[in-house]
Amino acid sequence: MTAAAAQALSRDEILALVRHDYVHRRAYADPDVFAFEQERIFGRLWIYVAHESQVPKPGDFVRTHFGKHEVLVTRHQDGGVHVLHNRCPHRGARLCMVDRGNTRLFTCPYHAWAFRADGKLSAVPHPQSYPSSFSLDDPLNHMQRIKNVQSYRGFIFANQSNAPPPLAEHLGSMAAVIDNLIDRAPDGEVEVADSSFTLEYRGNWKLHMENANDVFHPSFVHNSSVAPARAAPAKASIIDQDQTREMLLANGFGTTEWEGIELNGLSGGHTYMASFYKKGVIASQPQDAVSEQYRAALAARLGVERAAAVLGVNRFNNIIYPNLVLNAQQQHMRITFPLAVDRTQVRIHCFRLKGAPDEIFHRAIRFLTNIGSPASMIFSDDVEMLERCQQGLIKDAGPWLNFSRGLDHDRRNGDGSVGGAASELPMRVQFDAWVKYLTQ
Repeated sequence: MTAAAAQALSRDEILALVRHDYVHRRAYADPDVFAFEQERIFGRLWIYVAHESQVPKPGDFVRTHFGKHEVLVTRHQDGGVHVLHNRCPHRGARLCMVDRGNTRLFTCPYHAWAFRADGKLSAVPHPQSYPSSFSLDDPLNHMQRIKNVQSYRGFIFANQSNAPPPLAEHLGSMAAVIDNLIDRAPDGEVEVADSSFTLEYRGNWKLHMENANDVFHPSFVHNSSVAPARAAPAKASIIDQDQTREMLLANGFGTTEWEGIELNGLSGGHTYMASFYKKGVIASQPQDAVSEQYRAALAARLGVERAAAVLGVNRFNNIIYPNLVLNAQQQHMRITFPLAVDRTQVRIHCFRLKGAPDEIFHRAIRFLTNIGSPASMIFSDDVEMLERCQQGLIKDAGPWLNFSRGLDHDRRNGDGSVGGAASELPMRVQFDAWVKYLTQ
């Protein structure tokens, strides 16, 4: 960041970008603001990077992003998990070009420096050509490692600040959604499935996180899929037990839905909403043979009462700020990677509940495909709107965005959380955290 940029982003100017009911366009369109976010948010907070089920054995790795940096999450021979910058310290070449795999050594394709799974340099070709001062043990010759890595029940987070708070402190009560996902598995374990989607849109990363808990857009943005779903006959599909039709129908919000979907915001920018999927196999408690079999398997481990309580949690789009959207009920998650001020990647994964019938996993895959695949009528609509927003935000005409909906009706709860309905409180909660992190 240039000295001019640092001066432009003084504490007072950051504070001036966000009012309680308005946000300035610079928050989305200014490259200097984006660079500051990389330092203060993605450089200091606990950022989700991978799940332990993706690296179960020594030598396993996955390639992903940490903020705007490409990293490798690895399992070392001693069982430890490391997050390494995907970059050779010799001449800066990208080391790995595949998304996942297992390897004894990462070998640079340029000059064949070889590194172990903990990032330490293992060997170089023609070692006699290096000076006597050259050492394989010199940290400068190792892959750069993210300083802090912690896991919560298999969810791996990384933090590159010098003295971060415990991961549990950052998660707070949002740890409950991770607990709920794992509790839904009859065998008490989940794993990330091989099936996933990676998509990119030309817009700021915050637009996607805001859209996740925006209850007002579905009726308008997704009308092109709601209308044909209404015209389609019920239970006509023999492929998915009417799941796709019910998912599309659920986006047909009106006054009843707007006012009936509970929204919640927590300190630290975390938000979530009540689920609006209420019919058929995507309901909270579906009534069909497969679901009965699944509930019986879960009750065998937890007991009938505890199993009912676990399955009774009916939340949607649980945002663990700043980059993770987790849905326990639908067994899927979305991770947001900010690549540039106007360029964002979204990766969507599905979980398998170990011990659950295969049909439960197939429903989760269907949900993932319907809501987030490149061919999804839902996600493609959302991306169109996010890109249109970015196209408008780069114009310096009418610099303020309005976030006032629900401002006079939201309630402050005793635990410090905020609740409401028919509101833009999730956006205000996220920007409260945004200001706090950028001005600390």
